[in-house]
Amino acid sequence: MASSDDRVGVALFGLGRAGMIHFMNLLRNERVALLYLVERDLDKAHQTATKYRLTETKVVAADDSASVYADARVTAVVVCAPTFEHEAIVRTALENGRGVFCEKPISQQEPGIKALYELAEKVNKPLFCSFNRRFDPSVKLMRDRTLAGEIGKVHVVKTCSRDSPLPTPEYLAISGGMFHDCAVHDIDMICWVLGDYPTTVYTAAHAHVDVIRSLGDVDTVVIAMKFKDGTLATIDLSRFAAYGYDQRIEVFGSKGMLVSENQRPTELTSLTGQGTSQDVIKYSFPQRYAESYVAAIEHFLDVVQGKAVIAVSKMETLNVSAVATACEESHRTGQPVHLALTNS
Repeated sequence: MASSDDRVGVALFGLGRAGMIHFMNLLRNERVALLYLVERDLDKAHQTATKYRLTETKVVAADDSASVYADARVTAVVVCAPTFEHEAIVRTALENGRGVFCEKPISQQEPGIKALYELAEKVNKPLFCSFNRRFDPSVKLMRDRTLAGEIGKVHVVKTCSRDSPLPTPEYLAISGGMFHDCAVHDIDMICWVLGDYPTTVYTAAHAHVDVIRSLGDVDTVVIAMKFKDGTLATIDLSRFAAYGYDQRIEVFGSKGMLVSENQRPTELTSLTGQGTSQDVIKYSFPQRYAESYVAAIEHFLDVVQGKAVIAVSKMETLNVSAVATACEESHRTGQPVHLALTNS
C-alpha cells in the first residue's frame, strides 16, 4: 500500500455521469488522496461524502474553488464537470501549477484546445485528454495486432456504438452534441487503430427522439470516412438501443479480420431443446468500459509521477476534434468534407 506521502493529491471536479465513475475509481486507488469534491450541486456532493464516509475529502462549491489551489497537497485535478465548463477549469488548474486529467473535450473550440496545450507546455504540467477506449484491453490489442500487420493491408473498419440508456434531457442539453459527445470516441478509436486520419468524411443523420430534435441535435448517425491509402471506415451511432450498450468493432484486411464483439455479464451460452440463449449485453458504458476507466486513471497517475509519457498528444486531440467538426459540417451541408491533417 502506498504511504500517505507517496499518494497523489487529487481534486475531482464534477459528480455527473463520468464524474461518479472516476469518483469510485479514485476512491479505491491506493495511489490517490482524494482531497476535494468540487460540485455545483452541493447537496449531491455532501450526500456522496456522507455515503462513502469520506474523512479527508472536502466538499467545495464549483464557484469557490480557490481553496483547492491554495492547498499545496493538491497535485492534480480530474475534470468531469459539464462540457461547457471544461476550458475554464483546465485553464485555472494549469495556471495554478496542477496537472490535469480531463474528460473530452478540454475545450469546445479547437483554438481553445490549442491554447490550453500551449499553456500546459508553458507551465510544464501534464494535460491529459482522456479518450478512454484506448485503454480498453480488446481495443488496444486490436490496434497492436493491426499495426503489426497481422491482417495485412486494412481495407475497411466498422464501428457500431449505440448508447444505453437514453441520456436525460438535462444531460443532452449540455452534452456538446452528438458529434463531439459521441462520434468523437469512434473517430479517435478508428484513427488510433489505423495510425492515420481521414482525407474525406461524409455524414447522414436524423433525429428520431422528440427532445433531441427540439435541441437541434440528432440521435442517429452514419459516418463514412476515406483515408489516403484507400482504407474506408464507417461509424454507426445511436443515442439509444433498447437492448443494451451495443459496441462492436471490425477491422478487415487483405489477410483476415479482427473483431471486438459486445460484452456480456457472463459468457455462458445455454443450448437446449428450446433454443440457444446468452446473457443480455452490458447495459451502459460504465459497465462496458469499466476496465478502461481504471486504466486511464492509472496512466495519468504514472504521468504525474514521471513514470510515463502522456498517451494522447496535443496533435491527436486537435485532429480528432477537427474530424468531428468536419462530420458535423457534412451533416449540416449534406456534402462531403475534405481534410488535410498530418500526424505531426
